[in-house]
Amino acid sequence: MFRLGPTELILILAIVVVLFGVGRIGKIGKELGSGMREFRKGIQGDDENKSATTTPPSDEEQKS
Repeated sequence: MFRLGPTELILILAIVVVLFGVGRIGKIGKELGSGMREFRKGIQGDDENKSATTTPPSDEEQKS
């Protein structure tokens, strides 16, 4: 299997910086983090929506 040492990791990082630039790497990281955050919220939201649909409607909702 592949074993990456510190020299190889530094070389890979240098290539990525040359290809994308420092500013763009920061932007990509920010977008990746916000995407993961939204994904987690979506998963938790599904659980909340399922429990909300199983509760019976209140008296005010039935009158409408």
